[in-house]
Parts: sequence; structure tokens; C-alpha cells
Amino acid sequence: MVISADLLKPEPTDDPDAPKKINRRRFLSAAASVAAVTAMAPAAFARNFDPDAEPVRYPEPDVIGLDPRFKYKNGNAPIQRLYKGTFWAEGPAWNAVGRYLLWSDIPADEQLRWLEESGHVSRRFRYPSYNSNGNTFDYQGRQIACEHGTHSISRYGWDGKHTVLFDSYDGKPFNAPNDAVVNPNDGAIWFTDPGYGQLMNYEGVRANTGSVQPHQKEAVYRIDGHTGKLTKVTDEIFKPNGLCFSVDFKTMYIADTGASHYPEAKPDIKMWDVVDGKTLKNARQFAPMEMDGKWGFADGIRCDEDGNIWAGMGWVGDGFDGVHIFAPNGDRIGQIKMPEIISNICFAGTKRNYLMMTGSQSLYAVFVETTGAHNT
Repeated sequence: MVISADLLKPEPTDDPDAPKKINRRRFLSAAASVAAVTAMAPAAFARNFDPDAEPVRYPEPDVIGLDPRFKYKNGNAPIQRLYKGTFWAEGPAWNAVGRYLLWSDIPADEQLRWLEESGHVSRRFRYPSYNSNGNTFDYQGRQIACEHGTHSISRYGWDGKHTVLFDSYDGKPFNAPNDAVVNPNDGAIWFTDPGYGQLMNYEGVRANTGSVQPHQKEAVYRIDGHTGKLTKVTDEIFKPNGLCFSVDFKTMYIADTGASHYPEAKPDIKMWDVVDGKTLKNARQFAPMEMDGKWGFADGIRCDEDGNIWAGMGWVGDGFDGVHIFAPNGDRIGQIKMPEIISNICFAGTKRNYLMMTGSQSLYAVFVETTGAHNT
């Protein structure tokens, strides 16, 4: 997901039960005083993750269990910053064969790579990246990329060739594909198209259509792994963002960030039943993105081996931004507090128990006592 620093100031409302809506335009005008707008005290930035910082005394204080069901904290595993210097980091994807993490810096128009064996980070692993956002790998080892600049879903083959799979639906361009997952049972690629990357030049190419739907209604799509046919699987959502399957691939979870542009939208994670591996039915809320009276956004999401949903969270401030962990029934059971908005996450490393988190300007990681349910 990409939401500029223009989101979090409550709009007045007469509805006491309504979430605090976010006025994008108002926040942009106050970008210079963002700390005041989001009510973030200086303590929000007190933790120092730089290489010369003093070590943190175990157990890691910012990995927090909120419920006895959260059993995933390692007492002697620290949160570490692995890289600093991006504008808006997104789209982490783990390549198990190459033992590297790939991620995007959307405004810089590049993809970066972190190597497990040395911790080395190489810039411009792909440049230009066509302002790519979400990334994943299919089960043939090919990279799938969601590109704002070309409003397309693309693939990098074994020979490195860049191929646009689709850039339109029903005769209209996509808005700006955002995140993608692959089902190993049939090779199908599922992806979201909320449109953020065509609403601004900073993260794509501004469409100038005068609509928050740059080209068409926001939706979720599926590319058949055998026939290559493209189908729309749902548009029952304001702005579909991060997505993931349940452990058994029978449920699809999708983060809805439509409150960035639609006053009637509530920030939440929704869920659908996956029917015959091809269609989505029975849309419903999985979990609202409210905690202690504050509403934020879930962005990238992943499922672990126990069916919990881990969500990159942000746009509130200290004590909220980071990663929130939800049990299969939607209860929030754990939290990782971070000094930056966390846009997306990925279970990486040889054992896939290394939770890697793309912050606004950084890449972070912490070992957790679980593994990802799927390959990226």
C-alpha cells in the first residue's frame, strides 16, 4: 500500500460510533507539522536503531503479548534495523533459493536486495522498477511485481526478461496494482488494485482523471495459472490493499484502506471464502483497525502456520504503528511497536521465522517463534 503523509486528522462527525475519518488534503497542508497532527510526542522517536546505539536489554521490550495466545516472542531476540535510507519501503518478498529478501522503494523507482549470508544490501537490484509496490515469487521461482508506473502486474522470467502480464481489465487500464499472492495449488496470481500509485507522481504516474478511482472501480483480480485468463473476483471493498490466504487456502484476507478517500469507509481487514479456488464469496469483516480509541490502517498482511494474521500498521503514531497480530477469530493478541509506519511484512530466512518489516525509511527484522504459512 502507498498512502502519502496526508491522512490522519479526524473529521468532525455527529455519529459517536463512527471511526475518526482521515482528511488527506488537510494532512498534506500540515505535512511540515506531522508530529503535532498525529499527536506524536518526542518520546515516539526515542529508540535509536542506528549501528552505534546501545544494545537493548532482553527481553525485547517492543514485542508485546496482549493475550495468552501470543506465544511467538523469543526472549533473547532483538528488533534490528538492517537498512536505512529509503523514501517509502514496500513489497518485501523472500527468495528461498537465492536466500535474499527483495523489496521496493517506490518513489526511488528501484528494488533492493538483502543477502542472508552477509547482511549486505544492494541498491538498484532492479532499476527502473516502474515504481513497483508489492512483490512475490511464484512456485517456479519467478518474481511477480505490482507496478504503479505501468499500472500493470508483471513477471520477471528465469532469463530476467520483464513481461507485462496484464495492464487493463474490460478495456480500461488498471488503477495501480498494489499487492499480489500466488496459490501453489493451481499457480493462480491474485492481486489488488486500489489505485494509489496513479493518484500522485511521487509514487507512479498521476492519472489526472479527477477521480479517486483513476481509471475504474477498485477491485481484486485473479490470473488463472493454467489458461492465463484474467477475472475480477470482487469489488466489494473500497480500496483493497494487502492480501493473503489462510493456511489451507480456503479463506482470503484483504486489508481495506478506503478510509483514505471514502468518508463512509472503515479501516479494517476483510475476509472471504475461497470457492473452488477461483471465486470469493461471503464477504465479512475479520477485524477493525481500532485500538484504544485510535483508528489506523493495516497495509501488508501475512498468515503464519497457526492461522494468525500479522499486519503492518500505521498512520497513528507512537504506541500504535508497527505490526499487530490477530488470532484466527480476529482478536488482537500481540503487537510489535516500531518507530516508523510499517507498510508491509514477510516471513523470511532459512527457517522462515525471521519477520522482516519494511518501514517508511528502513528495513527491520526480528526472529519470532513461528513460520509463515506460505512461500513469501
